[in-house]
Amino acid sequence: MLPKLSKCFSFTASRDWVYRHLFASAGLRSVVTDLGEGTSMHCWVPKLQKPCKPSLVLVHGFGANAMWQYGEHVRLFTGHFNVYVPDLVFFGESFTSRSDRSESFQAQCLVKMLEAHGVQRMSLVGISYGGFVGYSLGAQFPEVVEKLVLCCAGVCLEEVDMQNGLFRVSSLDEASSILLPQTPDKLRELMKLSFVRPARGVPTWFLQDFIQVMCTDYIEEKRELLESILKGRKLSDLPKIQLPTLILWGDQDQVFPLELGHRLKRHIGENAQMVVVKNAGHAVNLEKPKEFGKHLKAFLIDTNTTKSCPTSPLSSGDNINHF
Repeated sequence: MLPKLSKCFSFTASRDWVYRHLFASAGLRSVVTDLGEGTSMHCWVPKLQKPCKPSLVLVHGFGANAMWQYGEHVRLFTGHFNVYVPDLVFFGESFTSRSDRSESFQAQCLVKMLEAHGVQRMSLVGISYGGFVGYSLGAQFPEVVEKLVLCCAGVCLEEVDMQNGLFRVSSLDEASSILLPQTPDKLRELMKLSFVRPARGVPTWFLQDFIQVMCTDYIEEKRELLESILKGRKLSDLPKIQLPTLILWGDQDQVFPLELGHRLKRHIGENAQMVVVKNAGHAVNLEKPKEFGKHLKAFLIDTNTTKSCPTSPLSSGDNINHF
């Protein structure tokens, strides 16, 4: 009965609708900003932007869209921050016709989009690939970032690490086939890599539905994004940042092993603190949502910043389309 029902009813699309309602009820609205030069970026932004509140940007990684990755946490922060949840380029409703696939380009697009919304200073949380973008943003625009959280972000990886067997996969092609799953078997493999205790007995038709809704757009472009962060990467080329940084990692991460977290801590030095979440894998935000949220709040929230807040919104940029 359920497989027949799935042909006319998408559980994934329905769940996506629930997240949209959750984000809207948390005081956010969906906006697409035209950045020019063939690039547009979608973001959930505050319906009422409060000048007394600091800004917080939550940046997603590969996988389901940003709503799915931060759905458990957005309400933790809307009382303390003006919260922004963007889709990076080639995810969700964000797109570019330009050929640049670097995380530095993603960071530049992100800053330009936020500037269009009047954001001049921010704290930023980046999960996995979002951490690559967040690190690049902090390196390029240190005056913009107050605090930075890097969650399971293998920023310090080197191309030679794959050849030396640090990862569970041995080539970019193998990594792409798992991180961009196009079959139920590959999605099951991704779940096993991402979670310490992956869900068992998930029916094939459900996985096919998820792939159809979440994993079929911009496949080649996303593969190029993966290639860009790996090809020729050397730790010696990675700039050092001097921002207050929280490094958050699952102790059983099989995508970016914990060694990369310790390597990142050594690279940043005294400005970084590190928290290792026990019995958690790469998807620590989903597997241990309460612990993940607790560590973020302890690092990010200054209880003296939001005691008295006016309700008048700031004006928005003229080049923004509202949905």
